[in-house]
Amino acid sequence: MEQTTAAAYGGGYEVLDVPWWAVLLEGIVALIIGLFLLFTPGATTVVLLQVLAIFWIIGGIFSIVGLLINRESWFWKLVSGVLSILAGAVILIYPVLSPFIVLTLFIIFIGVWAIIAGAIKVAWSFKGGGWGMGLLGVLTIILGLLLLVNPMSGILVLPWIFGIFLIAGGIGGIIGGLKMRS
Repeated sequence: MEQTTAAAYGGGYEVLDVPWWAVLLEGIVALIIGLFLLFTPGATTVVLLQVLAIFWIIGGIFSIVGLLINRESWFWKLVSGVLSILAGAVILIYPVLSPFIVLTLFIIFIGVWAIIAGAIKVAWSFKGGGWGMGLLGVLTIILGLLLLVNPMSGILVLPWIFGIFLIAGGIGGIIGGLKMRS
């Protein structure tokens, strides 16, 4: 009796039983949103943040209502619910200003993450990772510093980067959905 390597070690991956048309639909939606992000990045970003704000408000309400059902970690559920509702409300109240605020915070997060990840790579290079790892670490630190020094450049480029990734993922989803059908 043969077993695959993943099954032999107990680390197998479960195949999701998703209908082919759901994968195809997800690919089409991702492709459309990606195209909108490439050709009208400002308006699309505002709309996507409005949708995100609605999800945050609904999620915050569910979190607070969930306290009535389950009081475990009630403080964190309450805090996350209130913060979600406040963040969603601020985005809905200030639709023109909110993309700059949200994207700036995202760019700052990416910048800090890049500096930390770069420092780890540099440390790995000194522990036998090689000069390539060190060079990659230094470049990652430089990217993080550039994003922190000038987050506006990251804000201007980020919608196009997301658009490119969504287009690539959408094409992959369409191809995957069509392959699942046949």
